[in-house]
Amino acid sequence: MKNKPSYSITSVDHALHLASLLQQEGPVRVTDAAKRLGVSDSTAHRLLAMLVYRDFAEQMPDRRYRAGKVLRPVEMSEAPVVLLRRVALPHMQRLVGETQESANVMVLAGTEVRFIATVECHQILRVGDRVGRSLPAHMASGGKPILAALPPDQLTALYDGADGIELPRLKRELALVRKRGFAINDQRTETGLTAVGMLIRNPVGEPEAGLSLAMPTARFDRDMLPTLVGAMSATTAKIENDLAAGWSPSSASPAMNGSPNCPSGSGTDDTNRSPTR
Repeated sequence: MKNKPSYSITSVDHALHLASLLQQEGPVRVTDAAKRLGVSDSTAHRLLAMLVYRDFAEQMPDRRYRAGKVLRPVEMSEAPVVLLRRVALPHMQRLVGETQESANVMVLAGTEVRFIATVECHQILRVGDRVGRSLPAHMASGGKPILAALPPDQLTALYDGADGIELPRLKRELALVRKRGFAINDQRTETGLTAVGMLIRNPVGEPEAGLSLAMPTARFDRDMLPTLVGAMSATTAKIENDLAAGWSPSSASPAMNGSPNCPSGSGTDDTNRSPTR
């Protein structure tokens, strides 16, 4: 469990956040970085200049900044991350208002899911912001529905021979997820945390992302599932409808083009027990 330090250094936090964005989402302009961090353009420029100085970033000919040589390569998702975040956030906010639990959107990146958006609830004991973090896809509540919707040969290509993965067992588990239409992560990634996940499809019906509601296990009751799943189902439908308005074939997910490696991530299956952020 990771909680934000009581005496955090904001500038360091901004720099690290910016470095993770460059690594996981690709090149950004100064104005885009400023908006993501909630800082002025001049502050974003100074942060990027320091990252360049330490080889965490480099400036491109078109004046955008990309990840530098210090940042190790990571599996990239081919999902339209920017579009997904913009479309999903308003619906996630309404979902959180209805359920009073934190909502997350994640995309597949290799055998991991990366969190690209979180909306926190306002309860003292809650799941906090997890944007940029990753979890094993086969364990995460939002990852399992994505895997369950992949073609069998693509799933096999991802996990055949993977350490610690029993492919027949995984396939049986994913078959149950397909039948139910949702997945549960009951403390598999963190003790004391339970999450429910559902699939978000792109306009041609292929898996695009996962939506999850994450909460402290102490507050979860299986009698809540019909209510939670109903609210999440309505939310995924609205996200899918809005995605259709802004989607184009060039933004297709890996499931469409046959690549097992998708784009990038914080909401998740991690509980933030700090009363404030």
